[in-house]
Amino acid sequence: MSKHIADVTWTARAEDDFLAGRYSRAHTIRFDGGAEIPGSPSPGVVPAPWSDGAAVDPEEMFVASLSACHMLWFLDFARRAGVTIYSYRDQAEGLMGKNDKGRIAITHVTLRPIVDSDAEAATLDELHHKAHEACFIANSVTTEVTIDTDSENQRRNR
Repeated sequence: MSKHIADVTWTARAEDDFLAGRYSRAHTIRFDGGAEIPGSPSPGVVPAPWSDGAAVDPEEMFVASLSACHMLWFLDFARRAGVTIYSYRDQAEGLMGKNDKGRIAITHVTLRPIVDSDAEAATLDELHHKAHEACFIANSVTTEVTIDTDSENQRRNR
């Protein structure tokens, strides 16, 4: 079993009125490898000035973690299959709504990978299927995750 660390730090500012709800929710997220990013709630959830639109919100991190996990598995399976990948880009999208318990949640994430490779579309589709089945993050959540590889310009072959 492996352990993964995220250090999330928030500190009140002098001008904040915490008990009145007038305080910044901006915070810092540090990862065990040393990376540090500014965090904030989505401005759609908590309006400015109590949020920071330039920071990463939890919903974006969730979608990004699903996308990155899928990509890493896809690249590994492609390598094992002898398929060269020249580039990979995903413009993933998460939708927030009510889940089957009536709670607000990211209910659906669509991954839209654009892969540059010599491989046939069927081969790339099979690699995406294997990557989805193996992805630790997708296996950890109840969110529906779909892979859109059928849209126009989703795959470029050299």
